[in-house]
Amino acid sequence: MGRWSQYDEDEYRLPEGMKRIGYDADTGRYMFQDRDGSVWQGAEGAEFSEMTRVSDGRAGASSQAHEDPDSDDIEAAPTRTDGYQALAIDPVRTSSGFEFEKDAYRTLFPFFLIVAVVLLLAWRLIVSPMLSSPPTSVCPKGTTGYWVQPGDTCWEIAKTHGCTLEQLRQVNAQTDCAALMPGMTMCLPTSETTLAS
Repeated sequence: MGRWSQYDEDEYRLPEGMKRIGYDADTGRYMFQDRDGSVWQGAEGAEFSEMTRVSDGRAGASSQAHEDPDSDDIEAAPTRTDGYQALAIDPVRTSSGFEFEKDAYRTLFPFFLIVAVVLLLAWRLIVSPMLSSPPTSVCPKGTTGYWVQPGDTCWEIAKTHGCTLEQLRQVNAQTDCAALMPGMTMCLPTSETTLAS
């Protein structure tokens, strides 16, 4: 057994002479027994907590068993004599009368956060590039910028914009027409440049 796991055992956590004798799943309470036979119960939902006496030793319990058949029933134990009762967690009521639990939204928050991040990434990768205008500052004077679209070829670009393929290649000397990628910027000769050549 590991060094720290021994402290989770009953003999280290319970008072001397106490032992755990059962668990009531309906109330969520553990039952314990003392040396003299008296029965104790823990707080609801806690494995180790403040304990309250449920019944006296075995001698007193056996004498009462003849008078009342339910006296040995641990589940039918009396409530605390000091009037203490745990507060129930009330759901929050909205103005429309709808009840909801606050903690449910706290557990769903990471899911909504992940969905929001994925939607923002989709917006950034799909819609955002189409909204920005093609840059024109890269091209020299006397030419205009063109943003290459998917499926474009140098021949189609030249034909669409009224210039020859040779004029397009002269203006874009460093661009390889066989390796055009969508989003690249190409410079198109203007009509004055076309007439001058």
